[in-house]
Amino acid sequence: MEQVGKKSINIFKYLPAGLLQESDKHNKWYGIPVLLQKLYDSSHPNSDLLQAHSFLKILSSRLSFEAMTCVTEDRKTAQESTFPNMYTFDLFGGVDVILYGTPDLVKDCLSVLYNCGICIEGVTKNLAARDDFVLFLFTLMTNKKTFLQTATLIEDILGVKKEMIPLEGIPNLSGLVQSFDQQQLANFCRILSVTISEPDAGNDDKHTLLAKNAHQKKTASPSRAEINQVTLLSIPGFIERLCKLATRKVSEATGLNFLQELEDWYTWLDNALVLDALMQMATEETEQSSTESSDESSLATSPLRHRLPQSMKIVHEIMYKVEVLYVLCVLLMGRQRNQVHKMLAEFRLIPGLNNLFDKLIWRKYTSSNHVVHGQNENCDCSPEISFKIQFLRLLQSFSDHHENKYLLLNSQELNELSAISMKANIPEVEALVNTDRSLVCDGKKGLLTRLLAVMKREPPDSSFRFWQARAVESFLRGATSYADQMFLLKRGLLEHILFCIIDSGCTSRDVLQSYFDLLGELMKFNIDAFKRFNKYVNTPEKFQAFLTQINSSLVDSNMLVRCIVLSLDRFESQTEDVKVVEVLSECSLLSYMARVENRLSFLFRLINIINVQTLTQENVSCLNTSLVILMLARRKAKLPFYLNALREKEYAEKYPGCMLNNFHNLLRFWQHHYLNKDKDSTCLENSSCIPFSYWKETVSVLLGLDRTSLCAIVRYIDEPFEDLDRDLLED
Repeated sequence: MEQVGKKSINIFKYLPAGLLQESDKHNKWYGIPVLLQKLYDSSHPNSDLLQAHSFLKILSSRLSFEAMTCVTEDRKTAQESTFPNMYTFDLFGGVDVILYGTPDLVKDCLSVLYNCGICIEGVTKNLAARDDFVLFLFTLMTNKKTFLQTATLIEDILGVKKEMIPLEGIPNLSGLVQSFDQQQLANFCRILSVTISEPDAGNDDKHTLLAKNAHQKKTASPSRAEINQVTLLSIPGFIERLCKLATRKVSEATGLNFLQELEDWYTWLDNALVLDALMQMATEETEQSSTESSDESSLATSPLRHRLPQSMKIVHEIMYKVEVLYVLCVLLMGRQRNQVHKMLAEFRLIPGLNNLFDKLIWRKYTSSNHVVHGQNENCDCSPEISFKIQFLRLLQSFSDHHENKYLLLNSQELNELSAISMKANIPEVEALVNTDRSLVCDGKKGLLTRLLAVMKREPPDSSFRFWQARAVESFLRGATSYADQMFLLKRGLLEHILFCIIDSGCTSRDVLQSYFDLLGELMKFNIDAFKRFNKYVNTPEKFQAFLTQINSSLVDSNMLVRCIVLSLDRFESQTEDVKVVEVLSECSLLSYMARVENRLSFLFRLINIINVQTLTQENVSCLNTSLVILMLARRKAKLPFYLNALREKEYAEKYPGCMLNNFHNLLRFWQHHYLNKDKDSTCLENSSCIPFSYWKETVSVLLGLDRTSLCAIVRYIDEPFEDLDRDLLED
């Protein structure tokens, strides 16, 4: 490591050894400075490496013991008196001595650096600031004996490094990755996840769309994370190997490599708890096995080295798969999405996961009363829970607005979709016709059907429900497909969702929001779905309970409100259809939304709960739902009536101009935001079946400056109360 440890250790050059020893006794430095001096003196070229190694071993042993104490105790309360060896080591520039050391002592040097980073604040940050050292660490990963220690230290360093490292700067990255075995590649994914994920925006105000748009203007495009994604995808065979790792069975993993890795992990303290958990499971399995047949009992009591317990194998494999699925998920959401999709289909990722579903992914039901994690957040839950969440995230990213979503079905299920279209006398969706049948799921059930089955058995407040609903909803998103909806309706999904919303006692806002969104996609424009809704919600009490849930948080339920408004508008134009007329007259939900006072009530609240400064990716849908209500009113020449109703509402509540000024500013932001983003505009058009040109035109009409126009907001604001923030977006 001497090429990266350039700082001279002057204190050991010029301080007499006797004086150092005397000071050591007086100050209770526990012999650390003397050891560091001996290590420094014996680390020069042509020095006695055996001596250097013995000194380093003594240091490593002392520091490891203190690091273990640091991990098991509250690190915030750590003081010099708690870790005297570590603090003295730092005081005398121990880190620089280690960096100056010879490459032949790499393994112990890595151990010392890692332990220092655990106990002493700032050590890891200082290492992270040395770009040449960080890139040098990657070259050490070619050595299998030090791979795990190197990977763990790199992961810690990248976690605190201010700037994201350029993957193309790693010497011979392609050769390095291709030299890894599958276990090493899985561990390497932990490092890659930091280099390809966009940094978190930080505190709440940074998450507003206003701040994000401003940040995007200042940020170079493509970002460092996007460039790193391209670099990874250029490595031959990289995605194929990840697919094999993600889909391999536990029996295909090699036990000997795992045992060796356990021994390595034992010295790496942040993973000691994982090891303890694995060993505990092994003990439990051994105790359970001892009650079985004599042959099995003798096998169970054999030494761990000769028999790797199945439970340990499973958890170890799960830990690998979590990292791999995360990387695949990030790549699926990046700019190279279509390229990644093509490779994942070709390498049969989805059929492989389908084959693992019952035996590994959902082999048992796991309690999950933890918070719902965002896409880039680290999960501190068990490997089982992390694995399930990451699997569901992957399905969501895979299906969302992409024709490859039909790979989640098997051949029989694809035939069922074709039959539904034929019976309804509608053409098959082009994506379904173009699906390569050789790449779809095998077996009696496809992955989507298996997911529905476990979703129905999940406890009411389980946060798995959130991710399950998101994954199923992504299958429906995009241009509405009647056949896709009917496929899910026939499997009882609508009744399950309504049970969760009305009857299950579910109180989780995250879960309820995901179910509202899913229900909206499932029912949109589908008269059969509204008929089924009316059959389930068959009493005034049930209907009132449903409305109460919707009204309790419009930010959560507004997508469902939008679906009902859009569907009602379509059904009202299909009065020649007897079934439509029948459902229109009988369905409590459609009758409720048909009353103009109820639509106006939703409109008032949707506008009032947001403003430009508080708009986020989560609540901007409220603005779009209010726009849908007004666009449909405009189609029927009712827009002036709605705008006047907003004015009257303001005066009734003695806040003239408040709501309309706010709405005007929101629409100006809408123009600024959506007219520069192709994807968002496509999503709006697909989900509403309203051409985006009509969205733009309606917003322009509403923002018109002519006070004589009946469709301009400004007409309905009396001049003394006009407070249009002209400079808001520019600021």
